[in-house]
Amino acid sequence: MNPADTLDTEQLQSWRRDFHRHPETAFEEHRTSARVAELLRQWGLSVETGIAGTGVVATLQGKRGEGPAIGLRADMDALHVEELNGFAHASSHPGRMHACGHDGHTTMLLGAAQALAAQADFAGRVHFIFQPAEENEGGARAMIEAGLFQRYPVQAVYALHNWPGLAVGEAAVHSGPVMAAFDIFTLTLRGQGCHAAMPHLGKDTLLAGCQLVTQLPALIARENQAHQPAVLSVTSFHAGDTYNVMPEQVQLRGTLRCFDMAQRASIERRLRDVIASVATLHGLSAELDYRVSYPATVNHPAHAARCAAVLEEVLGSGQVHRDLPPSMASEDFSFMSQACAGAYIWLGNGHDSASLHNPRYDFNDALLPLGVHYWTALVRSLLGADGVPG
Repeated sequence: MNPADTLDTEQLQSWRRDFHRHPETAFEEHRTSARVAELLRQWGLSVETGIAGTGVVATLQGKRGEGPAIGLRADMDALHVEELNGFAHASSHPGRMHACGHDGHTTMLLGAAQALAAQADFAGRVHFIFQPAEENEGGARAMIEAGLFQRYPVQAVYALHNWPGLAVGEAAVHSGPVMAAFDIFTLTLRGQGCHAAMPHLGKDTLLAGCQLVTQLPALIARENQAHQPAVLSVTSFHAGDTYNVMPEQVQLRGTLRCFDMAQRASIERRLRDVIASVATLHGLSAELDYRVSYPATVNHPAHAARCAAVLEEVLGSGQVHRDLPPSMASEDFSFMSQACAGAYIWLGNGHDSASLHNPRYDFNDALLPLGVHYWTALVRSLLGADGVPG
């Protein structure tokens, strides 16, 4: 019997909606991590808190003795989004919201920990990793730098994400790249401000900024090979605050996403070239703050195949997609998958779900028992007769 077969789905929903009602952003997940640790201790797990600030790791030893150790990871943080939902469990904190479903991810991993603690019929150890600050702040990297895998060595680590647009009861597993690498940049152009009626007396930062907004994305359209997807977007433009003054300074912000690291370096180099040439043309100075943020999330093929096989057992034949294109969104689980083998899968949140990071998004509670079943079945496979893939 799967340990998840006796799930209390109403309890899962209650936990999830409580987390949704009390969202906490990066490295501020104090209430969430305290509640997570409280529940895990109730079920008899060994728990460590305070890893990278608000991270939590709980360990469960199987009753069949020694064996491999694996990690299962869930992210806990919310976003700086003003929720527009009107239901009873909507965010009670203005300007913060669980708009990416991390409330559901945390709940599913808690449900798996409870179920497995009640029936630890396996050989080896499971480390349940509750991670802070996935959104932009690299909480996975912070936990690794705090010694996560030195204190809790694992043969493999696994994660999942809910996926709007994919039906509940369906999943997607990629054999290689899943989520794109993520870089950010801030560009400040400085020139010479002047009266708007006398532009010849100034150095026009505004015109130069507008040219860059159109020219930088053209690097992808005209220099990138079509079979290597990449997205370069200027997402913020700040210049001036009145009608009759040409601004002295303009600031642009943006992001680059791709999968291939050589391609990533090439695009960054060409971005710098274009900025320098436009600045020279207009007689401006340019200050570029370019930050390499997250690497691409790339599954290890053997581990992806095992996850797919387990999902076929849990969801049924034909419910697991193996050929969906990877996403240009990013995920800091990439740091964990660089540190050791593993896989990251998508579970459908429904065709009618609002998109991730949308102010009307909500995690689909129908997904909760499916996620718990998947986690417990994966543990039984990895720490049972099948073993962890080499």
